[in-house]
Amino acid sequence: MAAGTDVATLDKKTQRNLTRLQAHDNARAARDELAATLGAIEEHLNVPKRLARATARAKLRVQRFADDQPGTAIAVAAGVAVAVGVGVWLVVRANLER
Repeated sequence: MAAGTDVATLDKKTQRNLTRLQAHDNARAARDELAATLGAIEEHLNVPKRLARATARAKLRVQRFADDQPGTAIAVAAGVAVAVGVGVWLVVRANLER
């Protein structure tokens, strides 16, 4: 019977050790999930980083457009320059008439 008692004790120790290992693995998984969540939140709230990426993408699109259709790109640039000039002229004129 003494041998049977030892086996029962070993089974409890083994079960306890397995439970500890499972708890350790669960804690590691929870830490990894928390780190991923915090990383996603930081990525979402980091406005300067997001603006830099958006600006880089916009520059790339404009460059591709200018390479593909240079005449249209020049016309668009001239149109934007005229629109900005007219806007500035209207603002200055409105302030001078006061």
